[in-house]
Amino acid sequence: MTAREQTELFEEQILSDRACRSASAIRDREEPPCPLRTAFQRDRDRILHCTAFRRLKRKTQVFLSPVGDHYRTRLTHTLEVSQIARTIARALRLNEDLTEAIALAHDLGHSPFGHAGEAALNDVCPYGFRHYEQSVRVVEYIEKNGKGLNLTRQVRNGILCHTNRVADTLEGNVVRLADRIAYINHDIDDAIRGGILSEDMLPAECTDVLGHSKSARLTTMLTSVIEHGTESMDMMPEIRAAHDALHAFLMDRVYHNSAAKSEDSKAKALVKRQYGYFQAHPEQMPEEYRAILERFSPERAVCDYIAGMSDDYAIQMYQHLFVPRSWDMQ
Repeated sequence: MTAREQTELFEEQILSDRACRSASAIRDREEPPCPLRTAFQRDRDRILHCTAFRRLKRKTQVFLSPVGDHYRTRLTHTLEVSQIARTIARALRLNEDLTEAIALAHDLGHSPFGHAGEAALNDVCPYGFRHYEQSVRVVEYIEKNGKGLNLTRQVRNGILCHTNRVADTLEGNVVRLADRIAYINHDIDDAIRGGILSEDMLPAECTDVLGHSKSARLTTMLTSVIEHGTESMDMMPEIRAAHDALHAFLMDRVYHNSAAKSEDSKAKALVKRQYGYFQAHPEQMPEEYRAILERFSPERAVCDYIAGMSDDYAIQMYQHLFVPRSWDMQ
């Protein structure tokens, strides 16, 4: 019996009846099984080694290109989502490998400049732009020079559904909850660090229920999900109500009307101007995106190219294209 087969047997013995087994994984393109790793473990490893994952370290979470090492980026957000999702999956005896793979890939398609960049691309691309759909495009059509990662259907479904849809697996629904739990708590932490909020500014009706520190709130939310069980995959009603009220508070005080969003209009204008430029000059895109142009359309290729940019790269490209440089005779 191979190491993979032993792991699959172990899953049969310890996982919940409602968990997704690795042996049931389906790929669109069949592959010989790995002797060491299950299908979901292979998916996790492919995601960790792909170029889109590495670019997450230079993409905005909430604070656009923050000065300082301690603010979250899209990569650190992803790692926190993975940790929270694995904690829930383990406690509920779900498939931790599937959960981790979905969590690590859920934001691969996020644009530069966070939701400001997403909104800009949605305005100009005729297909619209939603980061969860783009994350699926990354793993299906963009990575590995257009070959894609050939991830399992269960992982791709979890990626697609992580924002506002019900996934086909409980593991996918765990990631949807973990994403919300992670960003509400770490965005409060970053807003306090940035001087936008203080702990005593948070609504008392929320903190009295959820806790008066990040650690306490995380513990309350995770415990609530775990105690509620796998029937509905949600928090207890009282905890959900406090969570939703806290999210509404952050929408008003941080996500829409704070100093953290003061540069959003510039970021949107930067994205839109580059979109127009590369539509007019597709030959100046890298070769892999010119191949996407032939396979899909110019609009799709330009959107894919800009969505894949890190914040820094997008700014540097803008300067290269539109900002005059000093004359150097040498």
